[in-house]
Amino acid sequence: MSEQLLGDFDRRTVHVEGVGINVRTAGDGPPVLLLHGYPQTHTIWHHVAPALAATHRVVLADLRGYGDSDKPGSDAEHTPYSKRAMARDQLLVMRELGFDRFAVVGHDRGGRVAHRMALDHPRAVSALAVLDIVPTRYVFQHADKDFGLGYFHWFFLAAEHGIPEHLIGQDPAFWIRTRMGARHRGGTPFDEAAQAEYIRCFSDPAAIHASCEDYRAAASIDLVHDDADAAAGRRVTAPLLALWGAHGFVGRHYDVPEVWRGYADDVRGHALPCDHYLPEEAPDETLRHLRAFLTLG
Repeated sequence: MSEQLLGDFDRRTVHVEGVGINVRTAGDGPPVLLLHGYPQTHTIWHHVAPALAATHRVVLADLRGYGDSDKPGSDAEHTPYSKRAMARDQLLVMRELGFDRFAVVGHDRGGRVAHRMALDHPRAVSALAVLDIVPTRYVFQHADKDFGLGYFHWFFLAAEHGIPEHLIGQDPAFWIRTRMGARHRGGTPFDEAAQAEYIRCFSDPAAIHASCEDYRAAASIDLVHDDADAAAGRRVTAPLLALWGAHGFVGRHYDVPEVWRGYADDVRGHALPCDHYLPEEAPDETLRHLRAFLTLG
């Protein structure tokens, strides 16, 4: 459990439409929802969240399929793990906690859930911060050899017939440590207690399967939803902050703010001196930019 890293945060399970979402909360002030990526849990925010709770009501949540949240079954279209379904979970969590409008910050997969939430529920999202991603639709449209090698896991995890589940399940700890280690260049070292938490949660076969369904959805039904938005001219209307690691794939291969300007009306962005895991590798810089962004207006 993550109590040793986030001991001052209350823990509860919020049930939304039959799915239990693991939630941690602390602080007072304007509400902000922090969402994690793959293969982490809410624990990735252990450096940032306590400091942010000094000025905000901070909500940490495990996405469905991850951490200690429920892992519902899927279907042939991977609909239960579409970003639309995952975003609705988090919207209903915030409503259950009493917040109809809030800021949302998402790293990696959580950023994709947050992006979908801002499109589907624009009245609920007051501000959107996305960490080390560009939109899924853009990624697939511009995938090349470098992307295939650097982000091979997008295709590996989306493979069918239980192939990634079987292979990862042979040694989840190796997979977690290797994947994270391959995308860490300098900055703050990973906390061993946090890594142990990721391994604990990912050692559940249901979590491995659910996370693969997340990636299968990204390569299928999520693109259907994204294409429909593009055809209808739907864009993110909330202010958007993009942060990325200067030493990571995203920072090296994309003009991140310019890409996001193709999807959102009000974009600002900053590169941080790290690779992919901004909240853990560059927590002070991440916190500084989030505080400045969340206090605008």
